[in-house]
Amino acid sequence: MPSSITINKEKIRPGENKIINFDIASLPTRTSISLPVHVYRSENDGPTILLTGGLHGDELNGVEIIRRLIDSGDVIPDRGTVIAIPIVNIYGFIQNSRGLPDGKDINRSFPGVRKGGSLAKLLAYTIMKNIIPHIDCGIDFHTGGASRSNYPQIRVDLSNDEALDLAKAFQPPLIINSKLIPKSFRSASFRKGKNILVYETGESLRFDEFGIKEALNGTLRLMNHLGMVDFKKEGHSTEIYSSSSWIRSSYAGLFSPSIKLGETFKKKQPLGYINGAYGELHAKILAPKEGRVIGLNYCPVVNKGDAIIHYSYN
Repeated sequence: MPSSITINKEKIRPGENKIINFDIASLPTRTSISLPVHVYRSENDGPTILLTGGLHGDELNGVEIIRRLIDSGDVIPDRGTVIAIPIVNIYGFIQNSRGLPDGKDINRSFPGVRKGGSLAKLLAYTIMKNIIPHIDCGIDFHTGGASRSNYPQIRVDLSNDEALDLAKAFQPPLIINSKLIPKSFRSASFRKGKNILVYETGESLRFDEFGIKEALNGTLRLMNHLGMVDFKKEGHSTEIYSSSSWIRSSYAGLFSPSIKLGETFKKKQPLGYINGAYGELHAKILAPKEGRVIGLNYCPVVNKGDAIIHYSYN
């Protein structure tokens, strides 16, 4: 572990905790918007882990997970360094929106550009240039979309042995195989030799208490695995799935699920119904194969082709 690390021209020495602000850009009102980065360094040697939330501004569970870690003091390591960014997308967070004011998605804008690009690419560049070189690994906390909730899970490329070991140490209820997506944060970090785990739970603009608690304990289990803290609380048994897919509605109507998030099902088992708004339709949704529900659409009104049930299988 280096005697000091420098982020945005500020030195952080062993045993120091600092909040470092990056001036990104101002609003049209000239209000300055800064990106706060929390750095917690132990006096003892150890690895550096990055915790990020709010990459999508309406995904609040990650913000709350990191907030609680900071508030409890659990984010302070006994060995090594924790870099925590509770809200990456400050602009989206202010507006309760997923992307930036121009509609761009930060998680499809990596590795970004220093100037001449979109605001999303500027934010991406700031993280890749100033933060990623200092870390060994990280956890990026996400949620499902509007009205679509995810069961607590870590998404990782199962062919990446090092990343899979980190995911297993976290001990989430589910580990889902997920290949790297071009221009994503995870993909850009991997190209720099840094593994980022993607944790998913709940839906946007809502707190998922079960998923938040799973993430708090899982983060500390991973830090324990890395030798950063002493935390011995065991989690649930973890199931690993090699594939996932969405069941889409064959009709327009009102969706009523008969299965819950996290539940397993058999092939041809009824999973729910699509009913016509005027009583003229009663369509049963049957499972195409054996699997487990990892995501569920809670919006009753659906159109033909809408994704309604996300499931994993082997």
